[in-house]
Amino acid sequence: MKKKLWSLLIFTMLFSLVLAGCSGSGSEEKASSEPKKDEKVTIKFHTHGNEASYNWKSTIAAFEEKYPNIKVDLVILSEKGDTQEATKKLDLAAASGEQMDVLMFSDPASYAQRVSMGMAAPIDEFIEEEGYEVAEEYKVDTQIDGKYYSLPGKFNPWYVLLNKDHLDAAGLEVPKDWTWDEFAEYAKAMTRDGHYGAYFHGPQGGGWMEFMKLALASEAENTEFTTADGKSNLNNPLFKKTLELRVKMEKEDKSSVPYTDILSQKLHYRNQFFNQDASSILIGSWMNTELGGTEQFPLGFNVAVAPYPKNEKSDEGGYTPVTTDFMAVAGTSEHKKEAYTFIRWYTTEGQIVQGKNIPSWSKVSESDLADIVDKILSGTKNPEKVDKESLINVLTNAKSSKMVSPVSYQAEIYKVINEEYEKLIFGEQDIDKTIKASQERVQEIIDSNK
Repeated sequence: MKKKLWSLLIFTMLFSLVLAGCSGSGSEEKASSEPKKDEKVTIKFHTHGNEASYNWKSTIAAFEEKYPNIKVDLVILSEKGDTQEATKKLDLAAASGEQMDVLMFSDPASYAQRVSMGMAAPIDEFIEEEGYEVAEEYKVDTQIDGKYYSLPGKFNPWYVLLNKDHLDAAGLEVPKDWTWDEFAEYAKAMTRDGHYGAYFHGPQGGGWMEFMKLALASEAENTEFTTADGKSNLNNPLFKKTLELRVKMEKEDKSSVPYTDILSQKLHYRNQFFNQDASSILIGSWMNTELGGTEQFPLGFNVAVAPYPKNEKSDEGGYTPVTTDFMAVAGTSEHKKEAYTFIRWYTTEGQIVQGKNIPSWSKVSESDLADIVDKILSGTKNPEKVDKESLINVLTNAKSSKMVSPVSYQAEIYKVINEEYEKLIFGEQDIDKTIKASQERVQEIIDSNK
């Protein structure tokens, strides 16, 4: 832990020196960010996304056609789209004083951490100047401590993939709105003929921790193991509700794939679903590109999509874990206005031009969304086996919860909760003892990091 802190401190000092060297006075910066009408500006765009996944050539060409005075110099940080490799290269580029204007972050943790280092600039003044509400314009919350440092690109909400043939055999309809209790009932009803009704891919080794906060993630806010002010959230009854659901489904209903099998057989959600070993999986909508089957995972049944379950019938619903690309303006940029112009265009009409992902932009028309879904599914082997109406319904109504900035010691918390869960599911302790032990151990971690 100390080594991590020293590394972070050294990087922060390096970055501060670069920041000091690159930034001029406020008036100079404003002047440089507002060039003369005919002046051409080149902005550098650092991204983890490769050409195959993001279609950059035609996307950037469309932007430059609309804004001929702004040229975008693309810097792909990982040709294989490896976000970890890209983040390391981005940090090195920042520390060495390279020109940076637009930055793309792939997850909340790397985004929040680099905002705290000053790598991204607040963009509130541009938003106010344009006169829109981010919460109304986009489905993903990107606010940190009351300020906006990015706009969201793609929109990958979590959902439930269902084997429609298994649904039909159990006499069940495709759910358009349901609770966790109903999810458990569906899984129990579909557990027959040698397959399970549900498969949960986590937790595993401190990863896939979404499966430890199922009920928490159905809420509009306060969805993490820590609160916005860095306190433990394990006394939240929805953490207990998740544990109760997992135990009930595996031990009582015997409707979910046993945790021991997941670990010992190194099971994967794709195999479980496409081989029809499990009737349903909770997963992110990055699976859109595979729903109709692929060479590796052919589709031999019909697929439907259901929304992420909510906690109570009376709840608003639609809230779900969401992954996105955080599009930010670099703190050292001398062309902040132009950089903002690019991220605003890219996160709106640029997403439609790109045609690779569902946009976070809430103003996408129904026909544009249907066209994007058609284009995505057309890349699969059997798009006709996918219930497109259910997919579009889920994507239209899904929304992200209020973002909770990750803590720097998040991985330690994940490890502890994973360990205590294993004691529970292996029958070594009950739910109350699991919660108590998790609370005590997580509190120790929080206290040691104050």
